[in-house]
Amino acid sequence: METKVISGVHFSSLPASYIRPESDRPKLSEIEEFDNVPVIDLGCEDHNLIVKQIGDACREYGFFQVINHGVSKALVDNILCVAHEFFDLSVEEKMKLYSDDPTKTMRLSTSFNVKKETVHNWRDYLRLHCYPLEKYVPEWPSNPSSFKDVVSTYCAEIRQLGLRLQEDISESLGLDKDNLKNVLGDQGQHMAVNYYPACPEPELTYGLPAHTDPNALTILLQDLQVAGLQVLKDGKWLAIKPQPGAFVINIGDQLQALSNGKYKSVWHRAVVNADKARLSVASFLCPCDSANISAPKGLTGGEDPAVYRDYTYNEYYKKFWSRNLDQEHCLELFKN
Repeated sequence: METKVISGVHFSSLPASYIRPESDRPKLSEIEEFDNVPVIDLGCEDHNLIVKQIGDACREYGFFQVINHGVSKALVDNILCVAHEFFDLSVEEKMKLYSDDPTKTMRLSTSFNVKKETVHNWRDYLRLHCYPLEKYVPEWPSNPSSFKDVVSTYCAEIRQLGLRLQEDISESLGLDKDNLKNVLGDQGQHMAVNYYPACPEPELTYGLPAHTDPNALTILLQDLQVAGLQVLKDGKWLAIKPQPGAFVINIGDQLQALSNGKYKSVWHRAVVNADKARLSVASFLCPCDSANISAPKGLTGGEDPAVYRDYTYNEYYKKFWSRNLDQEHCLELFKN
């Protein structure tokens, strides 16, 4: 495949390099909607109830949705608008930012890891490092002109939401509210603005195949017009219907390890649509590179030996990016 973006290019049929083997296709006609997705109202005055609901969701599902989270509708609308404006730019303009080097802190790319894959994914994405903002904003796109202002405001608010949720998750494990944040250190923050163009043959490919997130916590803003997120529950893929005013919160691999396996890093994937493009904005909170990922003493011992060996996040992240996205769970490589 010539490494280039697929947004803004017309395809009448799916290129061969995107066609999945028959055993590894989304079977779209078999997918059911997930009817009982946990929705947690962060505006609830009963803090203990919020903590209990989060713990139940992390244990049972590995993800949940939050409403009344403090991020304004105007800001959400603005970031979706500026993201659409970016992907509506000409191919030539977007290609100025293209790179397939995953170590770059700002890049437009396609699929997941085009250097290593045998089959590609029907996705373009803009990947940004977001913390500290003053370090990274200067390298972000200046076209559209409002991009830096809108996205930096959004990143700051999402970070505060993520740190609050980590406190609640920590408490839900019976730990001090700052326990997990202290282990994770001065957390990095990344963003992926994902664009899944309308696909001529969506049943033959993925926007993203099944994977777990390598970071600590993911905060996903879904496209309200086009569904595409699916999660694995009890061996079945279920579609997550976008809910107005909500973010989807995913537990990442590092929180599964730190919870000593009590909380699940959820397997999820993105499918594509024949008629409409889909856009999503994923924000990731990541341990600092030197963070020592080791389950707290309160969660190990006796009948609960440590499930995973100690490792640094830098070690984990390098291993994750050296593999294909749809290989076995990277966390399995770190089991005791």
